[in-house]
Amino acid sequence: MSTIPMATLSSPSSILSSSTAKIPPAKPPPPSPSPSPSLFSTKPLATALTTTLATTTLLVSPPSIAAQPSTYHLYYGTAASAANYGGYGGNSDKKASAEYVYDVPDGWKERLVSKVEKGTNGTDSEFYNPKKRQEREYLTFLAGFRQLAPKDVVLNNLALSDVELQDLIAGADSFVSEEKKDENGQIYYVYEIDGIGKHSLIAVTCAKNKLYAHFVNAPAPEWKRDEDTLRHIHDSFKTVGQF
Repeated sequence: MSTIPMATLSSPSSILSSSTAKIPPAKPPPPSPSPSPSLFSTKPLATALTTTLATTTLLVSPPSIAAQPSTYHLYYGTAASAANYGGYGGNSDKKASAEYVYDVPDGWKERLVSKVEKGTNGTDSEFYNPKKRQEREYLTFLAGFRQLAPKDVVLNNLALSDVELQDLIAGADSFVSEEKKDENGQIYYVYEIDGIGKHSLIAVTCAKNKLYAHFVNAPAPEWKRDEDTLRHIHDSFKTVGQF
């Protein structure tokens, strides 16, 4: 067993020399590699959260009102003459005495037709969108028609008492007319007129010695927005016994 010299253990110089020896300064740690831009966002946290929330909102937002399907109620029209307008005492049961029907979008308002208007141009009923009064549907009738004349003659005769229709035809960008038959063989003339800033759908038929013309009109912006609804109410028009 070897013996360690006492001087080695207690030498002050050895302790001082080890205590005062210069220690080289530590090297700074190498910079961390930048995160890959494809894996991490460099945006501040608040900005990233805002973007995420905005994206989530866009994904779960409900469709616009215009895109949602409309609901309707059925209107019963009597096509009564100006002399009998309103029935006895104005309390006529329209459903019992109806000669035609068509759908009206819920929320649309009825415009009351005066006896003078009914007597001059045959307007029997009218409804309009209160948010855009020019978006409307109405029906006119003329007595004394047992059958339909040729399509162009019918439309020109309707325009004689409707200045608005005259202007629409005169300035039409496109015009389509066709003849259709329902399941009972009743003939309908269907017209579609795309005019300057306005679109119109017209259905005409004869029944009970009367000519019925149903109009659906809308300005161009409303037509683009509500085309499905407007075509639905156009297609819903029928004389009684055909629905």
